[in-house]
Amino acid sequence: QVQFAESGGALVRPGASLRLSCAASGIAFSHYTMAWYRQAPGKQRELVATRTTDDITNYLGSVKGRFTIARDNAKKMVFLQMNALKPEDTAVYYCNVPNSSGNGMFDWGKGTLVTVSS
Repeated sequence: QVQFAESGGALVRPGASLRLSCAASGIAFSHYTMAWYRQAPGKQRELVATRTTDDITNYLGSVKGRFTIARDNAKKMVFLQMNALKPEDTAVYYCNVPNSSGNGMFDWGKGTLVTVSS
């Protein structure tokens, strides 16, 4: 059974930084592209960042230059370094494996809440 456990969310002020972590289990982690998603209140979940097995990254336009996705295959973990946070980054953040349509391939974890507010 594939499971994801996200952590690291917090209430921060605009301009702050946060590092999110996601631990994966039940998956041949190194074989998959990994992704971070987020769902803001009242909005659909959106794909934020991906990192392939060849370490090719891709980012949502609004986070490009501020967020960095990283992975540790040995620990089966994926990270999201978020800098210069903005109120519009407020959301619950999730990790998953993206399918061909960009949606999560496996069941979602509980996510971790990031709130950016002054």
